[in-house]
Amino acid sequence: MQYRQLGDSDLRVSEISLGSWLTYSGGVEREKAAACVERAFEVGINFIDTANIYGKGTAEEFLGEVLQNRPRDSYVLATKLYFPMTETDSGLSRIQIHKQLNDSLRRLKTDYVDLYQCHRYDENTPLEETMIALSEIVQEGKARYIGFSEWSAGQIEAAVSMTNLTKFVSSQPQYSMLWRAPEAEVFPVCAANGIGQIVWSPLGQGVLTGKYKAGQPIPADSRAASDEMSGFMNRFLTDDILTAVEKLKPVAAAENLSMAQLALAWVLRDERVSSAIIGASRPEQIDDNAAASGVKLSAETLAAIDEIINPILPKAE
Repeated sequence: MQYRQLGDSDLRVSEISLGSWLTYSGGVEREKAAACVERAFEVGINFIDTANIYGKGTAEEFLGEVLQNRPRDSYVLATKLYFPMTETDSGLSRIQIHKQLNDSLRRLKTDYVDLYQCHRYDENTPLEETMIALSEIVQEGKARYIGFSEWSAGQIEAAVSMTNLTKFVSSQPQYSMLWRAPEAEVFPVCAANGIGQIVWSPLGQGVLTGKYKAGQPIPADSRAASDEMSGFMNRFLTDDILTAVEKLKPVAAAENLSMAQLALAWVLRDERVSSAIIGASRPEQIDDNAAASGVKLSAETLAAIDEIINPILPKAE
């Protein structure tokens, strides 16, 4: 496993990180989930990402249990807030930031998180209020660093322009061969301000593994067949995308890589990406994904990928 610096922080994070969005909030039974966390540490993954909204606290509680016997300084732990936890608890107000972080720390059974992230931008709270509150939790020692997920370039620029407040060190956008929107504006503004990328869905919700085929039924044991885990996949389950992904198989084979490894290595080809978050329901998936760390794709392979994928990418608005 290779490690990269997370923005301007002193955090060294594994190139492959373990997420808990759909998998450890109810989508995977506890014994299998615990085995995945164990395997992640065995292969050198040191970065665990979660959020309060995942299973309404279920994912945090699970991680609090399985991590409590590990030395706290042996892993980097990140969580988030924004989405509604109750009818009255949501957003990025000062009250919510302090309340939700305290609740997350209790569930995670820890005194601090390494990274506390704004899960989305809050249009209903003044940005200055949010940034002051985030600075307060860092000063209190409850969070070492702060980040955000899916903010626009303009929102990022507004936040980093505020002086004498704690600066963001991480951005968490969706990014994969099939979804490249952050490259246009988010990556450049972040790079100019010491903000590293922790990308989610680098496998295109599993579509880039090649398990789904155009015109064929969805495999019964796949994420797309799961009521708990399939909600965000329809965008990628079109015949043109699935046909293109099928054409990537000989490209992966020529590099002696699995399809998942090819997709992860593609994301990690960009030095602005600090880590790629994976979701795993079986330990062997972690073995396969972790092996993508350190892989350098040839110029010929990158060109072949673009030739196959570029025609089916969403057109810029």
